[in-house]
Amino acid sequence: MEAWRCVRRGYGRCAVGRGRYPMLTHHQRSLGRDWTTPWENLQSCCWNRHISSCMRWPGHYSRAPYPYFSSRHFSLNWRPPCLFESRTQFQYWNWRPDNLSQTSLCHLSSYIMNTEGDEPSSKRRKHQGTIERHWEYICNHNKEKTKILGDKNVDSKCEDSENKFDFSVMSYNILSQNLLEDNSHLYRHCRRPVLHWSFRFPNILKEIKHFDADVLCLQEVQEDHYGTEIRPSLESLGYHCEYKIRTGRKPDGCAICFKHSKFSLLSVNPVEFYRPDVPLLDRDNVGLVLLLQPKTASGASPAICVANTHLLYNPRRGDIKLTQLAMLLAEIANVAHQKDGSFCPIVMCGDFNSVPGSPLYSFIKEGKLNYEGLAIGKVSGQEQSSRGQRILSIPIWPPNLGISQNCVYEVQQVPKVEKTDSDLTQTELDKTEVLVTAEKLSSNLQHHFSLSSVYSHYFPDTGIPEVTTCHSRSAITVDYIFYSAEKEDIAGQPGTEVAVAGGLKLLARLSLLTEQDLWTVNGLPNENNSSDHLPLLAKFRLEL
Repeated sequence: MEAWRCVRRGYGRCAVGRGRYPMLTHHQRSLGRDWTTPWENLQSCCWNRHISSCMRWPGHYSRAPYPYFSSRHFSLNWRPPCLFESRTQFQYWNWRPDNLSQTSLCHLSSYIMNTEGDEPSSKRRKHQGTIERHWEYICNHNKEKTKILGDKNVDSKCEDSENKFDFSVMSYNILSQNLLEDNSHLYRHCRRPVLHWSFRFPNILKEIKHFDADVLCLQEVQEDHYGTEIRPSLESLGYHCEYKIRTGRKPDGCAICFKHSKFSLLSVNPVEFYRPDVPLLDRDNVGLVLLLQPKTASGASPAICVANTHLLYNPRRGDIKLTQLAMLLAEIANVAHQKDGSFCPIVMCGDFNSVPGSPLYSFIKEGKLNYEGLAIGKVSGQEQSSRGQRILSIPIWPPNLGISQNCVYEVQQVPKVEKTDSDLTQTELDKTEVLVTAEKLSSNLQHHFSLSSVYSHYFPDTGIPEVTTCHSRSAITVDYIFYSAEKEDIAGQPGTEVAVAGGLKLLARLSLLTEQDLWTVNGLPNENNSSDHLPLLAKFRLEL
């Protein structure tokens, strides 16, 4: 027992029972861990130095059942001639598991390294510092002619003009404290103090103050924190706040906050994706849609529709994600629709839990999606395994949802009482049945907005992906700011006619980062960035 207590504390006990010493030297404890070693060799080495048959991991976790060796000192091609102070040589570098029994194996965690010299995917770097993000100024929102300039070289086309309204929008998943604690395995790379809400909220508020956006679209806003800290703090900065909590017992939701000095509130429209009468929609995600009136000197300007949402995470339930998106688009169409039949400018923000290029993302940008034969697990592009390969049903959602395949609310028409059912001929009944069947079997989704993404999602020089979220499990893009923009070829596409009053122009965006950039500051959250998501920020111009 005494020997066991010693090794649990990371010490060996001498043969005579007087005094203790570390099992391994500091250099040996810092050797690489991307390998597997037989327990017999470790045991032999330990007993040769009067050490018990267990070792303690002296790394981040104090109670791991095996020793920790950092991989930062060697490449994949490195071969140690001898690991310990023993004549026993390391002979089994390329062991296979079938050559060893489970009881005779001491497995040291393996972490992928793509090429020699790359950072390990274990993401256990302990560097501290601040990440550098800069403004990218974009003066022509035509994709082929977009010009991105440095902060000091702003094109003359970006200069202020009289008949315009400029405003900025931030989309930020601030990481609910409740969700952080429920998913603590995602934040094993973090020091515990940086995960406390008392540490995180001042950092988040500091970011919001620094960027000073006119409109804030926040996700994962915990209800109790919103009432006691978030809302009072933002109101003191000149914001008006609207909030929609998730349904059920979920303690967080979405908020849209805007500056009194820039906008007047015309309407508030919450969207609940949970529908007790639709078995498919049994999740508690929500959206929030506001109609804002810009405050301009002339007093004449179109309203702006701002939407915020956080779609379902589950990568294997693309059917739910698409249906939730359709419900949000239907509400936007209802709010943004104007008397002349056009739509006012739209900004749609949120955590869509879908990656760039996925069918869901493409549907938002292109306005159409033929989902026939599409696997449910492929909708969001997150699912890499063979799970979730069930094919989407046609149609995805039932008719009683009240949303058409064009993502608008269906108008319940009252049938004319000119003929009773008994008056219909059999031919007429057959025609009616055929029409209903054809409509139900349509696999084409459409929406009537012309939406573009603020970000391009890849760095043009290298092709390396931008990321918006980063934690112990992954680093990908799931957060977006979409906005209504005029597209030259959109009118020529059948079924996607778009009428936009005063399309928005993207003036600038706050640059995103690569995964490697984020791990130089130990990923997210860290000492200076207190969410596992980056804030997205864009500057727009509305021509009056």
